[in-house]
Amino acid sequence: MIKTIELFAGVGGFRLGLEKNNTKQKQNFKVVWSNQFEPSTTSQTASRIYEAWFGNENHSSQDITKVIKEDFDSIPEHDLLVGGFPCQDYSVARSSSSANGIKGIKGNLWWSIHEILEKRLPNYVMLENVDSLLKSPSTMRGRDFAIILASLSDLGYAVEWRIINAAEYGMPQRRKRVFITAYKEGTSIHNKISKLKTSDDLFKWVASDGVLQDAFPMNFIDDMFPNFNKIEGSLPEISDNKLGFDSKTRPFSNSGVMIDRIVYSQKGVPDEYKGKTVNLKDILQKEKVSEEFFIPAAEPQPSLLDKWLYLKGSKNLIKTSKTGYKYPYAEGPVTFPDALNRASRTIITGEGGKSPSRFKHVIKDPMSGRLRRLTPFELEKLNMFPGSLTKMKGVSDGKRAFFMGNALVIGVVTKISKSLINMI
Repeated sequence: MIKTIELFAGVGGFRLGLEKNNTKQKQNFKVVWSNQFEPSTTSQTASRIYEAWFGNENHSSQDITKVIKEDFDSIPEHDLLVGGFPCQDYSVARSSSSANGIKGIKGNLWWSIHEILEKRLPNYVMLENVDSLLKSPSTMRGRDFAIILASLSDLGYAVEWRIINAAEYGMPQRRKRVFITAYKEGTSIHNKISKLKTSDDLFKWVASDGVLQDAFPMNFIDDMFPNFNKIEGSLPEISDNKLGFDSKTRPFSNSGVMIDRIVYSQKGVPDEYKGKTVNLKDILQKEKVSEEFFIPAAEPQPSLLDKWLYLKGSKNLIKTSKTGYKYPYAEGPVTFPDALNRASRTIITGEGGKSPSRFKHVIKDPMSGRLRRLTPFELEKLNMFPGSLTKMKGVSDGKRAFFMGNALVIGVVTKISKSLINMI
């Protein structure tokens, strides 16, 4: 049994994905502690939903930075740390006169993960973030990811990463995210990676032997941007961009491995998927949909549909900046209504509410032939959650949609964690 803590838990996406690997005969993963805190609200609704589904034992709804500072002993020893950590500036603060070493900038939650890893040293780590993490910030592409890789390496971890689009592996949503797995020195996986000394050895791990390749196979071609280097310098030096990251180069491809700060990354393309595919039409609820989700096509709001059509359509405009500078702006059309015979577009946090939007999903309801938005139940199913998991008295449909925009496709976690078990 792998004892797990779940950070930035939301409504429990990582936990649901891991527990898909549990059976009556064997509990492969057990979440022994979890934390969910939303700084912008006092109600902590996501945490309440988490507790309603999983129970409140060993669950914290306090600011993780406060827990680490004031009650670190409440975070138990564990084998695996998981979390979809917020996207922020990953630079580090330092003072030449400080005896305390590197400090995380206030509010930067990567350093909360780092501090827990430093003190608890779990054998395994599994993290999720937006795919643009590999090329952030825009003016120093790759610097932030280099900080994360270097800091994990300095703690004794070997690391794999891969950008995974769930829909390319049969799942119902086109959601592209980077998944990072790390293995502590002394584990069998770390021992295997530590024996890889050349770029050919590391390429073989990325392309055939690694945990992420087992879970989400890709094809790799030699001329598709291989990169083999070493991350030099202290974390403050990387943060201060002593390595010379710029806006033109992109040192980290969509798949890679790192050991002892030696990095090999390679661009891969997904294998042709031949398994069962779940499309948008397959997750639509069978129950009658409330009238509030339908778009009025006539009186009393004949202009509402027109506004949807305008926002979804192509545009060529002249915009004016705050300083008065005029510039051309163009955008292509968005499919309207959304196609039912393929995976959905990515859910965003602003999915809820009746107001027209370029990014919200609109379908032609198969039962009535009318245009409507997706229901919270359907948004949950697009992330492969149990339907109605977020349904709770006092929780609005807009808030439920927000939670799904912040969530992950749990099938991805299930497949990675299954490969991790097999590798162990």
